[in-house]
Amino acid sequence: MTAGMNPSADMALTLIREGLDDALAQVNARLEALSLGREGEAPILPPFEPPQGSAFGMLGLVFHLSLAEQEVLALAAGRELDGSIAAAIAGLDSSGVLSPALLERLIGPAIWDILCPEAPLRRWRLIELAEAGPLHARGIRLDERILHALLGTQYLDDRLSGLVRLSAPLRGAPESEPPLAQVIAGLWQDAAPLIQLGGRTQRARRHVAMCAAARMTLRVLRLSARDIPADWTQRQALATLLERELALSGGLALIEADADSADSGATLADLLAGPVIVAADDPPSVDRTPRVRLELEPPDFAERRELWRTALGPEADAAGSALDRLAGQFALDPPAIEAAAGMAAHRGGGLGAAMWQAAREQGRRALHGLADRIDSRAVWDDLVLPRAQMATLRDLTGHLREAWRVNNDWGWAERNPRGLGAAALFAGASGTGKTLAAEVIAGELSLDLYRIDLSQVVSKYIGETEKNLSRIFTAAEDGGAILLFDEADALFGKRSEVKDSHDRYANVEVSYLLQKMEAYRGLAVLTTNQKSALDPAFLRRLRYVVSFPFPDAAARAEIWARVFPDRTPREGLEPARLAGLGLSGGSIRSVALNATYLAAAEAGPVRMDHVRRAAHREYAKLEKPFSTNEQGVFG
Repeated sequence: MTAGMNPSADMALTLIREGLDDALAQVNARLEALSLGREGEAPILPPFEPPQGSAFGMLGLVFHLSLAEQEVLALAAGRELDGSIAAAIAGLDSSGVLSPALLERLIGPAIWDILCPEAPLRRWRLIELAEAGPLHARGIRLDERILHALLGTQYLDDRLSGLVRLSAPLRGAPESEPPLAQVIAGLWQDAAPLIQLGGRTQRARRHVAMCAAARMTLRVLRLSARDIPADWTQRQALATLLERELALSGGLALIEADADSADSGATLADLLAGPVIVAADDPPSVDRTPRVRLELEPPDFAERRELWRTALGPEADAAGSALDRLAGQFALDPPAIEAAAGMAAHRGGGLGAAMWQAAREQGRRALHGLADRIDSRAVWDDLVLPRAQMATLRDLTGHLREAWRVNNDWGWAERNPRGLGAAALFAGASGTGKTLAAEVIAGELSLDLYRIDLSQVVSKYIGETEKNLSRIFTAAEDGGAILLFDEADALFGKRSEVKDSHDRYANVEVSYLLQKMEAYRGLAVLTTNQKSALDPAFLRRLRYVVSFPFPDAAARAEIWARVFPDRTPREGLEPARLAGLGLSGGSIRSVALNATYLAAAEAGPVRMDHVRRAAHREYAKLEKPFSTNEQGVFG
């Protein structure tokens, strides 16, 4: 028995080999009868009837081959595998090749239809004809992939290597099978429509395809649309080999596309007739019919909680309510939950903390390339704000911490899923602590904070800004992340009076943003220097609005007292006097850091003189005059 093969597979292989031997014996007998025939008389040839269960019958069904076409395959295989058949061919044709002329003597004039480039043998590249010489004398050879198929050996055609990845079928339907996989398998029971699969992440869409394939006992041949050749002849050759491989291996083609490669993916899909899934955030249009477009929705809270329990196994009971908070905070797909559970099992520090960190890391995949992650260690003591603002920020933090309970356990999400997020506006002058406050909240909740680069979001092309924002909000919700739109008035400005098509489109963008903000369940922090620049309709959809005032003298003294790390050597610094500098918290930090560098260059502690020099530079940077009163701070 072949290593790694089960008895039933070994028996099937034996039957295939026996069928091949039988077929080769038949063509050998026909060649022998042809060689013994008398000149001028039609030879009496025994019939060619490949046995049931042979690979010839399988190829005949798959590629719709006649008995005569199957005989051509058997002759070509015999020439490669059987010395007596090769010798018989050489005895009938001095060139020693299996030529169309010799096949005409065996099969008759029908051979010319059989060897037509559009007939199955050449359409599917089951055989190859030599390029040189007249057609009747060209040698015919069996394609090597087909030869191995006749021998019962399955592998991925090496001409597809590097472009296509062949995935072994899953063992039955997995416990984390998405409902959409059942839908796809059902559609393929009676027909083979092309599936346009959109929504969610690439990994989630791939998981759906794998589960659908498992239900149909198919393998998945996966390729990226970016790798599809642009040249038409190369693309057609790829389609032929891929379609042939789908038939030989019993598989489905999964074409994964992105915005830049969507057209290439659609073009290749239109050339294929077997089971095909084109997966993308926004699947491209295709001409092939029938076709069905499906959108992958995220698993709901109950499904995610059950996925966590399944992935953790016996450890799930020990996790307790941590599972509920995980399922409520992170809208991860089944593959991500399984991966996070596996990561948590190999980490120390408590199961709950390990699962939370693993879920954060899995959620980061979706936002990669869409926003910049801010790694912050800020804590509440780093913030110096009036009591009312600090209370609002702590309420906001509590809102996020208990959102899973209110939304899911207490029924608010079931009653109305919209408007359950905690969108907040932080308004105030530059350097007053808006970004720092977002960092503190993210650190307190152990969540990732992402700054949105508006230059990558806003597009001059109609519809692209909406698509960019949709991807960001979806990815952020998957990863339970906090979004930070810095200087949000540049993007969320007042809707203008419609004077031309540009104004109309700008208003559509703003309206779309309002809808996304209302539907988003996480926290989106919007910072602005000019609260008055924001659309009132947008302000109504914000749950928290926090004004960050310019720090007064007492607040500035508190900031100076806290700004230096404990390990920074200092001498003679007087926070009460330094509060006389009319600077915001951000500028105070900049001055303190620059003063520390000046002190380090002198290998001594930070003194008032270092602060004075750094303050002069900060005022010059801000183009502010250094007044007499501020000079008096340093005596």
